[in-house]
Amino acid sequence: MSELNDLYQEVILDHNKNPRNFREIADADKWADGNNPLCGDALRVYVDLEDDKVKDVSFKGSGCAISKASASMMTQVVKGKSKDEAETLFDEFHRMVLGTLDEETEENSLGKLKIFAGVREFPARVKCASLSWHTLNAALHGDDSVTTE
Repeated sequence: MSELNDLYQEVILDHNKNPRNFREIADADKWADGNNPLCGDALRVYVDLEDDKVKDVSFKGSGCAISKASASMMTQVVKGKSKDEAETLFDEFHRMVLGTLDEETEENSLGKLKIFAGVREFPARVKCASLSWHTLNAALHGDDSVTTE
């Protein structure tokens, strides 16, 4: 388990220091804001859809290492996916961090996102990991009100 914890910490630190897709998309089709007042995480997710596919996705904002790393990895994973595939990933990720999806025994599309499974052991950090995903989901549905989930 120590190797997994080391890998988790390494990935989180890397994505926190060097977040991928950390930029605005000036002509984004959709966007939404997310805010976690308990931790101070605040971000905006930008989505550019083309033919129901996520042509481009990015985020801007500030937050804790878990929040920033989750947003960074989310943008990498959903880029190029259909809207339905992105929604499925949102559902699977959310259930995994809540502990209602066993990512090792139940079929899923999470791949490298499984690294966040350990977050469920720290209930106060679940919102940090899932904020960007809730915000992405809001953007995909055209809801630009502030997400606090």
